[in-house]
Amino acid sequence: MTAGRATRAPARRGEPHDAVILAGGAARRLGGRDKPALTVGGRTLLDRAVEACAGARRVVVVGPERTTREPVTWVREDPPGGGPVAALAAGLAEVEARVVVVLAADLPFVTQAVTGLLLTAAEGSPATPALDGALLVDADGRDQPLLAAYRTTALRAALDAVGNPHGAALRRLVAPLDLLRVADPALAAFDCDTWPQLRAARARSGRMEDVLEDWIEAVKAELGVELDVDIAALLDMTKVAAHNVVRPAAPLTAFLVGYAAARAGGGEAAVADALRKAEALAAAYRRPDPDTEQ
Repeated sequence: MTAGRATRAPARRGEPHDAVILAGGAARRLGGRDKPALTVGGRTLLDRAVEACAGARRVVVVGPERTTREPVTWVREDPPGGGPVAALAAGLAEVEARVVVVLAADLPFVTQAVTGLLLTAAEGSPATPALDGALLVDADGRDQPLLAAYRTTALRAALDAVGNPHGAALRRLVAPLDLLRVADPALAAFDCDTWPQLRAARARSGRMEDVLEDWIEAVKAELGVELDVDIAALLDMTKVAAHNVVRPAAPLTAFLVGYAAARAGGGEAAVADALRKAEALAAAYRRPDPDTEQ
C-alpha cells in the first residue's frame, strides 16, 4: 500500500468504468430511517450518489429497491445485512469494466468531478504508474474506502482473499491493495450518519425546502411521529385556505387535517384523503360579502 501520498489528479481521460453504490445498512443513529432516501438540496442522498456516477457505463446499487431519477441495476447481498464487504461483493459481481467507482449512499457533497478525480488517479499517468486504485482521504487524514475507484481485478482478488464477506471488516479488505491517496477537494467525504450531520448538510445547501424538511424531521422526532409528511401537498392546501378564506385558516386547517387523519386511523392514505377534502373545500369556499349579509 502506498502510504502518505496525496494528490490532485488531472482531468479525466474518459476510460470506461462501472460504479457500485452501497445503499443498505440499518442507520441506527438515524432511528432506523431509510438513510439513502433522505434529502439534501432537494435530492435524495441516493440520487446524489447516482448523479456522481453519471459517467459510468453501469451503476449498480446494492440495497432494497427505491425510486431513482436515473436507471440503475439493483442487487442485494445474500443474506441481507452482511455489512459493506458483503454488499460490495454482491455489487462487484455485476461489474464488467476494468475500473469501478465505489461509493456509499450517504455522501451529500460527492459529485461527478470527485469521482472523475479518483478515476484519473486510479488509471495512473507517466509520472504516477497505475496502482490498485485510488481513495479519498478526508480532512482528518482518514482513508475513505467507500469513496474510491479500484481496478476491478485487484478488488476481486482482495475479496477472494477475505473469504466469507459476511461481517468482514472493510479495512481488512483494502489493506493489501496498493492505493493512491487523493486529498478531499470539497468536503466530499462528509457523510450523514446522524441527525446533526444531516442538519449540517441541509444548512450548507441553503435551500428553504431543506430548512422545512429539517424542521419537520425535528418535530416528528420530538412528537414520536413516524409518518412521512408530503410537505408540498400540505403547503398547497394551506396556501389555498389562506387565499380563499383568511390567512389564519391555513394553520387551523392543517391542524384539523391532522386530527381527522388520526381519527381515520393515521397513515399516508388517511392524511392524503384529509388533505384532498380540505383543499377542495377551501378552493370552493367563497367568503361572505359583509355588504350583502343581512
